[in-house]
Amino acid sequence: MASDTLLRFACDTGGTFTDLMVEEASGARHMFKAPTTPADPVAGVLDALNRAADSFGVARENLLSRGTQFIHGTTHAINAIITGRTARTAILVTQGHPDILTLRMGGRAAPFDFTVPFPDPIIPRSLTFEVPERVLVDGSIQTPLDEATLRDICAKLRAVEIEAVAVCLLWSIVNPVHEARVGVILAEELPGLPFTLSHRLNPTIHEFRRASSAALDASLKPLMQRYLSGLQGRLAEAGFAGRLLMVTSQAGMVDAAAAAERPIDVINSGPSLAPVAGRHYAALDMGAATAIIADTGGTTYDVSLVRHGAIPTTRDTWIGPQFSGIMVGFPWVDVKSVGAGGGSIARVDAGGLLRVGPASAGAVPGPVAYGRGGTKPTVTDASVVLGHLDPDFFLGGAMKLDRSAAAEAIRIQIAEPLGLSVEEAANAMLEIATANMVRAIGEITVDQGIDPREAVLVGGGGAAGLNSVRIARRLGCGTLIIPEAGAALSAAGALMSDLKANHRAAFFTRTDRFDTAGGDAVLARLAAECAAFADKSGAPANAVRTRFSAEARYATEVWDIEVELPHARFAEPGAIAAFVEAFHTAHRMLFAIDDQSCAVEIVGLSAEVACTLPGQATERAAAPRAASLAPSRRAWFPHLGWVDAALRRFEAMEPGESVAGPALVENAFTTVVIEPGAIARRAPSGSLLVEIGG
Repeated sequence: MASDTLLRFACDTGGTFTDLMVEEASGARHMFKAPTTPADPVAGVLDALNRAADSFGVARENLLSRGTQFIHGTTHAINAIITGRTARTAILVTQGHPDILTLRMGGRAAPFDFTVPFPDPIIPRSLTFEVPERVLVDGSIQTPLDEATLRDICAKLRAVEIEAVAVCLLWSIVNPVHEARVGVILAEELPGLPFTLSHRLNPTIHEFRRASSAALDASLKPLMQRYLSGLQGRLAEAGFAGRLLMVTSQAGMVDAAAAAERPIDVINSGPSLAPVAGRHYAALDMGAATAIIADTGGTTYDVSLVRHGAIPTTRDTWIGPQFSGIMVGFPWVDVKSVGAGGGSIARVDAGGLLRVGPASAGAVPGPVAYGRGGTKPTVTDASVVLGHLDPDFFLGGAMKLDRSAAAEAIRIQIAEPLGLSVEEAANAMLEIATANMVRAIGEITVDQGIDPREAVLVGGGGAAGLNSVRIARRLGCGTLIIPEAGAALSAAGALMSDLKANHRAAFFTRTDRFDTAGGDAVLARLAAECAAFADKSGAPANAVRTRFSAEARYATEVWDIEVELPHARFAEPGAIAAFVEAFHTAHRMLFAIDDQSCAVEIVGLSAEVACTLPGQATERAAAPRAASLAPSRRAWFPHLGWVDAALRRFEAMEPGESVAGPALVENAFTTVVIEPGAIARRAPSGSLLVEIGG
């Protein structure tokens, strides 16, 4: 790397490892990993940067000083929600309606199982305050805002040491005058206290969804403002003077300052960018428009879909189980996460059945083989015992693994209770983990009308190669793609993503009495907001794309779906008819039915603007070739036992070179297990293409 080369960095902090991608202006990308430090995630980021600097033979300060962008994805926000470490938050609601968060949406996963307690609201009833005011559905004011009472409420908030405030007043999406005034008074009475106004954050007709998203956003603001301020400060101290960007849940990125103001945008930031990279490689290597993206980390297995070239999003977003979990109420990339990864812990339950996950050994203490105090066998331990992972080449030799300790843990805790050999027990652990992963893929494919046999499987994450061939075989997928940057798939996706913003507005009309003028007025306002965002983005005008969507439903339905508008204005000739046809098509694709005779209702409109920033490389530069390894390594496979499996270094394989299973293809960050009957071939892009076979 030349001493004056400008660089872009992309860093994804996972539950076990922190992944770093360094991209040169030429397009050459370099991958690094360091263990995540849960107590101080920024330390893990700096550790990964240290490894990059050592690899390039320069000081970390020198490396960072060349950076133009640092793109960061993190699970910090969602972890805070799950563990209850969010700020002490109050919510202000319209007088007479204090139970929005308590009553929720009224649904239950098991309607007749009354032994399951109803979940507590995200903000307790004791921190819910009623504001005297009332706006009606048509926007008229029935009860003016009582500002004196509101100021008394502010005094109470100060007395109970509230750290953040959410505001959700009835019909503020139609007339926000009261909610906006509440924001002004909060700023006057409680200066510096973060607050969220629901009509600005999430202008949706669904009251609980709007209240829940406002509560989540407000509760995250103190935490994420501290985290991002600390990250920016410590990167600056280390020598970085470029632009800090945060990965969003919508498969894009925003400036760190914007993420601090709207932390709800980055709740699911890490997993959202794997499908961006997966879509790129599926199209590049196979010309495929439909792909299953499976990102296997140490803690979770994240599954997403690319459908006809598009990445599906969902607004039915929950942290935890539906109905009993926490409603996010905000759109994000549709990702299914299950507790299955390299660190998933195996155990034999009281009934004598083998279980794998969802508990994970994480980064601390990690699998038994790490030698960091872990005592419970994991999927990684099983792969070490079977010879699939080289104990002396884990993370390129930066971490030595203890095969004997892993084998002893599996023997005592799994093999002997089940009456199996150590190898059979380790293989059973992989089979159970595979079954869990296949089940997750089924929920996001078969349940949505996608036949996995007609899709390619893209495997990402450091642990992807351990059982992706097994997964593809059980799904019936013909081809598996393991990208060259697959071990850091989300970080690679960050380098391919755009700066994005989504602007929404509540608007109601129906096709049998369509309000064309009203709809176009809303679309024009949204277009202006997108243009303002693009002007501040730093992107050239020819690199800005805007698309409009409608939240729509049949007039007989309760829930709506999002449909892209074929035209930017409803007054354009044929625009309304084209929208109706697009809605029928989307409804039929999702639910296998449509109703051509029923009127279609629009309940909201949105506009997404995407800006490609200068400096984003479009081509991959050739990576240096690594030396070949020994021709084989002893490894264990079902029905074969211990064999001399062919061994290839990922980087050393030439384009077009192939190897038949049983084989192992490895680099410093991942090992791809080529099962018997499968054939792996190096693609010109650098990816490994595996024809699954029988």
